Amino acid sequence: MNRMFAAYVGVHWVAVVIYVVATIVNVAGLVFRRERAERASYLILAAGWLVHSGVLAWWWGVTGHGPYLARTEVLSSDAWIALTVFLIFQRLYPRVRPASVIVFPAVFLMIALGLFFDVQIRSLPPTFTGIWLVLHIAFYKIALGTILIALACSVFYILKRRTALPWLGRLPELPSLDLHAYRFAGFGFIFWAIAMLAGSIWAYKSWGRFWGWDPVESWSLVTWILFGIQLHLRRFFRWSGERAAWFYLLCFVFSLVALFYTSHLNTSIHMEYFR
Repeated sequence: MNRMFAAYVGVHWVAVVIYVVATIVNVAGLVFRRERAERASYLILAAGWLVHSGVLAWWWGVTGHGPYLARTEVLSSDAWIALTVFLIFQRLYPRVRPASVIVFPAVFLMIALGLFFDVQIRSLPPTFTGIWLVLHIAFYKIALGTILIALACSVFYILKRRTALPWLGRLPELPSLDLHAYRFAGFGFIFWAIAMLAGSIWAYKSWGRFWGWDPVESWSLVTWILFGIQLHLRRFFRWSGERAAWFYLLCFVFSLVALFYTSHLNTSIHMEYFR
């Protein structure tokens, strides 16, 4: 058993190292205008993604359930889905490709943080079944991937407006950054809503109620409302540019609390699944 845990941790550290190397090469390519380095970073990243995918699939087989119980599993799968979402969207929207300088570090930091928790094999509670649970978890993780891209676009907008660093010239123009921050905040808003809806249905099937004002539920709702306010201000009150970017940063902070903190509060019923 100890060897199995050691192998799980060791392979994850291999993925982390590969992701770190990919990040360094990627940032160097962007800052120093080396297109070959940027392309190479994605090849390196693909190797890390394959290693990461392999260890998640292997652990899924070992535990008999998806990666959503132990904290190491949760953070590792968060990182994997966030990266996969970015890789898909950067093909559909090439202008968001510079967001890699935020997405790549976020990915390896989530994995590394998870490895500092005890690796455990948790039994699947009876309520952790059904398609609604899968949708509930999956769409929160997908939402994380999209709001990371929106975060990068918002941060880039602020930096480009306030500084004159040479490498910022390689980023898309301000209107493009603003537009993509808006679009990906919208994606995050939609995916977050689907996750909450699926979670409510799962809660009814598991606990006999759709909503209980649990800290996780409350913070998730507040975060979703904040994203909705941000999008509403942009759409109907013509908020754009820097003030919209700063408002989005506030929304992102709330999303981090909702995703990574509230489920571990002793007052939350969700805490029972992470003990």
